[in-house]
Amino acid sequence: MFTGLVEATGTVTRVEPAPEGARIEVRAELARRLEPGGSVAINGVCLTATAVGKAGFAADVMAETLRRSSLGPLAAGDEVNLELPVAAGAPLGGHIVQGHVDGTGTIRSVREEGIARVVGVACDPSLLRYVVEKGSIAIDGVSLTVAGVDDESFEVSLIPETLERTTLGAAAPGRLVNLEVDVVAKYVESLVRA
Repeated sequence: MFTGLVEATGTVTRVEPAPEGARIEVRAELARRLEPGGSVAINGVCLTATAVGKAGFAADVMAETLRRSSLGPLAAGDEVNLELPVAAGAPLGGHIVQGHVDGTGTIRSVREEGIARVVGVACDPSLLRYVVEKGSIAIDGVSLTVAGVDDESFEVSLIPETLERTTLGAAAPGRLVNLEVDVVAKYVESLVRA
């Protein structure tokens, strides 16, 4: 389990296509705290580190993950958000993030509003039904509060700290982002449907 509080960014050094998947290599100081077989979230996608060195790590990505997330288009030189799992008993500073990306969205607008930057994200109605104003959502692994929702998209407001510490600071219209909706909403829907 993760919190959506990005610990560091890393740089993709290599993406090696493999049968029914890919292998991603990332340069990041955070690798010093990672062990082979350990979990790490890359842009909100929980992966298993298959190789770890002092300067970086590698992870295998299966076809299902490539289809459902924005990891498929990654290339050498791309910056990614990184988070290690939350330790038992540690404060939950963001919200419950599983690292199980529900799908992708596309940034459709970016505007400045005082000290904040408001980012609009369009997504499929099958995901948008779980998005509520003032609710939680993870975008590329970043825990955020929804500022507004309409029939096709939602908005989040990013503070300077988020802009500086995550890849969302470079977010521009057209960029594909990973989305993980609040797991509580999915459970409530499942219970009500039953």
